[in-house]
Amino acid sequence: MNVTHLYCSSCGKEHEPHRLYNLCECGKPLMVAYDLKRAGATLTRESLAGREPTLWRYREVLPITDDDNRLSLGEGMTPLVEAKRLGEQLGIENLYIKDESLNPTGSFKARGMAVAVSMAKELGARRLAVPSAGNAAGALAAYAARAGMEAFIFMPKDSPQANIIECRQTGANVTLIDGLITDCGRIVAERKDGEGWFDVSTLKEPYRVEGKKTMGYELAERFDWELPDAILYPTGGGTGLIGMWKAFDEMERMGWIDSRRPRMITVQAEGCAPIVRAFAAGESEGAEITNAHTIAAGLRVPRAIGDFLMLDILRKSGGTAVSVSDDELLAAVGEIGAAEGIFPAPEGAACLPALKRLIERGEVRRDERVVLFNTGSGLKYLDAF
Repeated sequence: MNVTHLYCSSCGKEHEPHRLYNLCECGKPLMVAYDLKRAGATLTRESLAGREPTLWRYREVLPITDDDNRLSLGEGMTPLVEAKRLGEQLGIENLYIKDESLNPTGSFKARGMAVAVSMAKELGARRLAVPSAGNAAGALAAYAARAGMEAFIFMPKDSPQANIIECRQTGANVTLIDGLITDCGRIVAERKDGEGWFDVSTLKEPYRVEGKKTMGYELAERFDWELPDAILYPTGGGTGLIGMWKAFDEMERMGWIDSRRPRMITVQAEGCAPIVRAFAAGESEGAEITNAHTIAAGLRVPRAIGDFLMLDILRKSGGTAVSVSDDELLAAVGEIGAAEGIFPAPEGAACLPALKRLIERGEVRRDERVVLFNTGSGLKYLDAF
């Protein structure tokens, strides 16, 4: 194990490793620190060539101690598709789509849950709970089943039917709530101690972000260790955005990449855009959105606990935050599908109208290398169409 300690992303307080944690005493997310010199003794750019095509290829910078606790359904190493036809339509020379829909359970959430549930298993948890708008629930249900654990899932009743069915068919205990994901989160927080649940909510435990950061490692590896100019990322809880930024820092410290970073661009729905509003207002945290609404269930997060981290990343990278309408993102599903043969989730499709807007504003140049993240499969959103 190369983990040296955990640290608070806000107050900086250090915590002993290899224990079950939720948040720091100050109420902010914890992050994992590694001995990167030790990790780099066996994890090198050259050593990756013969490794398994899953996120566990980066095992030296993942927190598992005992490989017997490692859970895998084949997550990670998703395609990075060169979107030539879509790029031609937009006049972009180097446009790519990182297609996370090919992960187990059909979304990028499999990455985070693979690592979080593996660590929960290693640290002795047996009953896991999560509030979710859909895909995180499906991923938790699958990996909990793989581990022989119980999963307790709280979802808004208008979550995509595919996610609800998926959770039930993989053995989870599913409760549907008349409300938003924040309402589901309050129920988990109120009941977890009495029920003996370990809360694996977004950024309320330290290890989902470790699974998500592997998207950053994969981008660097696929681009031969030269990061793209801009990354457009559909943002609800923001774990993937935060994780990739952490990965870039780790790779630089291991000497794999230089200090240049992509502009990180958050994409949200107009009906739920707390990061967009806070970024525009120059705020360091987002205010909770009342009556949040969007057909893109994964973007319906009225307030994210890691909002201060996301806003800091956007500003440090020279990025921005863009919101698009439901009509735009739904239309973009068909545009991407017809041009590239990828059936994206509405969340991922939202990146296309956002990119169009940024090109019009001159904030993305046509000669830049740009990556759009499709975070899930459109097959899980058939009721949206």
